[in-house]
Amino acid sequence: MKSEFMNLELKGLIDNAYSSSLKGERIDKSILKIFLELDPASEEAEYLGMAARRVAKKINNFGKVWSAVGVDYRPCSMNCEFCSFGEKWGLMQNSHELTDEEVLENVKDFVSQGAHWVTLRTTEFFNLERLCLLAKKIRTEISGEFELVVNTGEFDIHMANRFVESGINVIYHTLRLGEGNVTPFDPHQRIRTIEAVRDSSAKLAFLIEPVGAEHTNNEILDVLEIGLNNNAELCGAMARVNIINTPFQGTKEISENRLALIVAVSRLAGGARVPEICVHPPSLKALQWGANVMVVERGAIPRHDSECCDDWKNFRVADAKRLFQEAGYTV
Repeated sequence: MKSEFMNLELKGLIDNAYSSSLKGERIDKSILKIFLELDPASEEAEYLGMAARRVAKKINNFGKVWSAVGVDYRPCSMNCEFCSFGEKWGLMQNSHELTDEEVLENVKDFVSQGAHWVTLRTTEFFNLERLCLLAKKIRTEISGEFELVVNTGEFDIHMANRFVESGINVIYHTLRLGEGNVTPFDPHQRIRTIEAVRDSSAKLAFLIEPVGAEHTNNEILDVLEIGLNNNAELCGAMARVNIINTPFQGTKEISENRLALIVAVSRLAGGARVPEICVHPPSLKALQWGANVMVVERGAIPRHDSECCDDWKNFRVADAKRLFQEAGYTV
């Protein structure tokens, strides 16, 4: 509800963005930046968040669970500064890879609980042929309506098509914030992989991540633009979790309100062209501001300092469904 103290010019910008979003029209980057510059605790930010939630209600009012199985737990030579797997940080003293049977068991469990996506997440140099074989086994042995996702290293259009032939519907890949600085990756190579997904028949899932307090609005919008330009069907934002003994230990993490604001801007920017908007870690505020997807994950998790045999931070599919219902989504 608007008060007499709300900035009327800003209200008009939000109303126009709401209309454009529903029509599938692009919102100018300068306008999105104005939205990101809002104080997340302000009345204007609340109005923006409610507009984003109304967009979600009209486009996709279904709350959905993105589940993920971390297949391999091993030190990684890439040493991305936000990732607990980096061999330099010394958090992993051994390696462990789930057997096919363990992967299948986890997938069956998530599907039986009603997860909409099941993701096979691997470290950078995981054997992609094994990943294809795993996907085929899952499709052969597990029935149910779910989308099968891979989140793995770099690949080309040929491999993207091989994934699809193996039963994979969705590929998660993104340009991380700080790519090439806090990671050793060539940003152009990351974008080439994203383009390979775009040019295949797989759907692209792409988050703004991992968001830290130091990331500027321009950086956030530049990453969001790459996702939108490459036809991502799932977007949203993931906050960085600062793990002990990694370079980000002790640095400031973003607030739930700031994460929700980024999610709201993602929802308005994607509009009718991006039906799914995800938030991670789970956040009721972000659901109330336009997200309709949350993550439940187990196994090898780059935001944890050891292997998670159970769901990360004990957040389960049932917990996600409860929060969706609280935020007014159908589950």
